[in-house]
Amino acid sequence: MSVRSQLLKGVLDGCVLAVIEKEPVYGYELSQKLLHVGLADVSEGTIYPILLRLQKNGLIKGEMRPSDSGPNRKYYFLTEEGQEALQMITKEWEQISKPVNELLTGGKESDER
Repeated sequence: MSVRSQLLKGVLDGCVLAVIEKEPVYGYELSQKLLHVGLADVSEGTIYPILLRLQKNGLIKGEMRPSDSGPNRKYYFLTEEGQEALQMITKEWEQISKPVNELLTGGKESDER
């Protein structure tokens, strides 16, 4: 497993919750939104197990809705617990990312500001 894959695995739940927070999405649409922001290596085969786990843990809920093109689709929504989890993940990410960036860039980032 590549370093990128390992790092991404640690933050992917938060990324998925952040996308769903903005608007209800179905699985394929979610993978396209992640692709659009630059997470091209997140496959649909990765997305669906995450959605199932988040739903099982009560962070999202799914609802079948009709589709304009084809069969019904399962759209995912954030629950109250999911909103709380996203806030916690965001806070933790902020606390981790700043010092890690500082270490990895050798202070260059703060020097450029």
